[in-house]
Amino acid sequence: MRVPLYSLRTGILAQLIFLIIAAMLLINVVMVKIAEKGLVGSKLRRGELLIRAVEMYLGEEILAKKRSTQGIASSPRFRSYVASLLETGGFSDAVIIDSGGTAIYRSGDSRDFRDQGQLLARDAMERGLKSTDFYGMVWGVIWLNNREMRISSPLSYQGKPIGGVSLNGSLIPIYEALRRSQKILLLYIVIDTIVLALVGIYLLSRLVVKPIHRLLKITAEYKEGEFLPSLSEASRDEIGELSKSLNNMLKRLDENKQELKAHIFSLEKANRELKQAQSEIIKSEKLASVGRLAAGIAHEIGNPIGIILGYLELINRGQVTEEEKEDFFKRMETEISRVNQIIKKLLDFSRLSSGMMRETSVHDVIHQTIDILAPQPMMDDINIQEELKATQDIVWCDPNELQQVFLNIVMNAVDTLEVKRLSAGDDPEKTLLLRSANRDDAIEVRVEDNGCGIPEQDLSHIFDPFYTTKEPGKGTGLGLAVCYRIVEGIGGRIMAESTLGKGTAIIITLPLKDGGGNQTRP
Repeated sequence: MRVPLYSLRTGILAQLIFLIIAAMLLINVVMVKIAEKGLVGSKLRRGELLIRAVEMYLGEEILAKKRSTQGIASSPRFRSYVASLLETGGFSDAVIIDSGGTAIYRSGDSRDFRDQGQLLARDAMERGLKSTDFYGMVWGVIWLNNREMRISSPLSYQGKPIGGVSLNGSLIPIYEALRRSQKILLLYIVIDTIVLALVGIYLLSRLVVKPIHRLLKITAEYKEGEFLPSLSEASRDEIGELSKSLNNMLKRLDENKQELKAHIFSLEKANRELKQAQSEIIKSEKLASVGRLAAGIAHEIGNPIGIILGYLELINRGQVTEEEKEDFFKRMETEISRVNQIIKKLLDFSRLSSGMMRETSVHDVIHQTIDILAPQPMMDDINIQEELKATQDIVWCDPNELQQVFLNIVMNAVDTLEVKRLSAGDDPEKTLLLRSANRDDAIEVRVEDNGCGIPEQDLSHIFDPFYTTKEPGKGTGLGLAVCYRIVEGIGGRIMAESTLGKGTAIIITLPLKDGGGNQTRP
């Protein structure tokens, strides 16, 4: 069976081999250090035995046989004896002095040690203490270690001092012996790693990998409503617990899915009802605006109708000439056309919105809104100023809904101007300013008035449904809430700025179609 490069088995195998090799190497380091310490200690003990042998030899020669130190120093037997001891103990250099500090034996090629060794031997004799020192650095087995070991000790026989000795031995042969043993040890590490890795991967595959693969196969073939079969081989371990947990999880998922479907259905139903309610609110607010406009237009229509009735009465009396009759008919036709235009605009606005989104010129909608409001008596003394400077004004929206937004905002501004006139007690100039400008990929429209303004505590609530500062019967509190909903549906923003006693500005920001690529219509 082909094992994937990236799988649980290969991952476990790689980590297992890494851990085994790391453990073996750490054991190897410990073993090397222990062996190194043991070999260095062994050499130190050999040095101590060598010193005791020299001590016994000199003691018998000097004290028992009464020989002079000079005679002993020149004796070939003594020199041969010490040389054999040095070779057996693994020491290359030695300095032996008598009780007067005179060197009676020197060996080795190092001149530095001859001088220093004599000083070390004399210091040991004077203090009566043995010392062991290490000198130099050389590459050991794993890292840098000491190169040489020097042992200095006083010599005494039967409690009487007879001199001192200093030995110098290289530690390099110890490191070489350890390095030779490392080759065999590394071979054992490789063999142990292979054996332990094979055994470990077999056990892990049997206890972990294979049950997980079976569990993966079962979960991959799982169908909604089914339950996972238990893994008989691992029913009492963590894998079996995992199988049981998966069964419980799938059961909960099925239950949650049914609950989620029920919630989604109820949310869809609530969303449909909410959209219908919003649509009804927009329609009702539009009808309320139409009723208010119709009440104002009734007065405006009354004047031309009175003129028409007067002309008809004159014609019926028969006291007018043909030329006067023709003039009366032309004037009546003009008045009737005026009435027809007023009613036509009102009827166009009162029609229910089709809900169709299309390219719409914001400036055209503003002009149409002003045309609808122009015949209203409440607009007679209002100075309307237009500063529509946006070069791009095409947005994607329902023009009827956008017109309702501007109509509600302008009518609110007119009401504010009237409130200021009544509260001021005089007849201040009432100004309504409509501005437009492009901001990045959007058009910003500001409707500003110089009315009484809105208190700061009320400003944050003006777009809330049913919130109004008007007297009962003069407003539902839905106008600006409807505007907010329509503008938000287009993808724009609406906000308000106001200074109490100075006026209010409603700012509408609408995204341009295609990022502003369409220019305003001529």
